[in-house]
Amino acid sequence: MQELYVDPGVPLVSLAPLTTLRLGGPAQRLVTATTDDEVIAAVREADDSGTPLLIIAGGSNLVISDDGFAGTVLHIATSGSSLSGTRLELAAGENWSDAVARTVEAGLAGVECLAGIPGSAGATPIQNVGAYGQEVSSTLTEVVAYDRRTRETVTLSNAECDFSYRHSRFKADPARHVVLRVRFELEDAAGRSAPVKYGETARLLGVGTGDRVPVAEARETVLRLRAGKGMVLDPDDHDTWSAGSFFTNPVLDEAEYAAFLDRVRERLGPDVAPPAFPAGEDRTKTSAAWLIDRAGFTKGYGQGPARISTKHTLALTNRGSATTADLLALAREVREGVRDAFGVDLTNEPVMVGCAL
Repeated sequence: MQELYVDPGVPLVSLAPLTTLRLGGPAQRLVTATTDDEVIAAVREADDSGTPLLIIAGGSNLVISDDGFAGTVLHIATSGSSLSGTRLELAAGENWSDAVARTVEAGLAGVECLAGIPGSAGATPIQNVGAYGQEVSSTLTEVVAYDRRTRETVTLSNAECDFSYRHSRFKADPARHVVLRVRFELEDAAGRSAPVKYGETARLLGVGTGDRVPVAEARETVLRLRAGKGMVLDPDDHDTWSAGSFFTNPVLDEAEYAAFLDRVRERLGPDVAPPAFPAGEDRTKTSAAWLIDRAGFTKGYGQGPARISTKHTLALTNRGSATTADLLALAREVREGVRDAFGVDLTNEPVMVGCAL
């Protein structure tokens, strides 16, 4: 375990390089843990001393205040993966995209459409990471975590994780559990992918939804789609200096959806139909990207150092000299513009640290 620290009140290290947005102020103490035992020890030390604790792994889903974090920052850098048959176990600090590549090399299906998503394996269950028709919750079987309340290491089943769209018990109560390991049950479909569910992916592959393709072909197609939207990390491309999709797709109840359709007709005309997907009983999910674009916030929108990606309207980006305050100002402008245009409230997907919309 590596520790860097100074006297209280003296900033040591910028947190910006630990996030994909390259934003965030200083930390007074940074602890890098490379084993589960080191993670637990650092968490217990912070809890015993009453020190505020911020946990960072890949930093792909964080927006950190320009003021930084007044406490201990625990950087989880654990490693280790095990693939036995169709069962996969990953240490929390393992690079997620690399892990997906290994499953595809083994000819296994179930996470191939989650290729290219930045961040660590341990972060995936927290927001039930999903893309292109797949979600982590579809294949995850167990999460091994340290329970800060009981001070024990626990194993939580899929059902106990309380997964829903971009949500879980870990996101609902972020101060309780620290993810140590994640376990998955994949599918051996003779080198074929899981059934393709996402229309855009199916069109690019030249198949129908529900069809299977070679699993490597599915992964490569998703990587091309993500790269075209600036969603594959590239240090030389400011369109990738983001936290991925900044807003989640809104899920509306029956009354909210009816009011939304009225606003669409008023603003865009009677023949315009917004994207709509079933999301449970009497609930409909629509597209945040569509809402943002139709509210007038197109690709590349913005004049300052924080702008909408030139490749994807859902990504708010740091053009190289932005501050967190710049990013939040843009996010608020977009959120309020969508609310004014369509009466729909957008919810941020990244976790806010020391700041809020």
